[in-house]
Amino acid sequence: MKLLDILKKEAIIPSLTAKRKKEVLEELCRVVADAEEVDQGPLVDVLLEREKLGSTGIGDGIAIPHGKSKALDGLIMACGRSPEGVDFESMDGKPTHLFFVLLAPESSAGIHLKALAKISRMLKDTAFRQEFLAASNATEMFDLIESRDSDF
Repeated sequence: MKLLDILKKEAIIPSLTAKRKKEVLEELCRVVADAEEVDQGPLVDVLLEREKLGSTGIGDGIAIPHGKSKALDGLIMACGRSPEGVDFESMDGKPTHLFFVLLAPESSAGIHLKALAKISRMLKDTAFRQEFLAASNATEMFDLIESRDSDF
């Protein structure tokens, strides 16, 4: 699986304006909703419900909010970066800077788990994470993912 099969450059937000957890999810779901021509509200609701089970903030400044929605026909991803960081109730208690939202159709089986694992492996690589944080725009962020997509 290639991440670029599910991530469009237009779904990358290099500088999130959100300051709170729910706002981050809303901002990221907006680009997904626009790309898929679906209502943003149910997508946000799915992610908020998942967050109730425990934060998807995995530490090291990373969060991978994810969920399933009947509004979607295929797996889709969005990502954003918050230079200031957001309190996302991360496992390590530190601010979160990188957000990768993964939304799957309700009927999907294991494909979204493979995508979650790949995103996690990529972001656990310190060098990649630092380059991604330093990228100056969405194109550079997209190109970094493209250059490393086969490595993980």
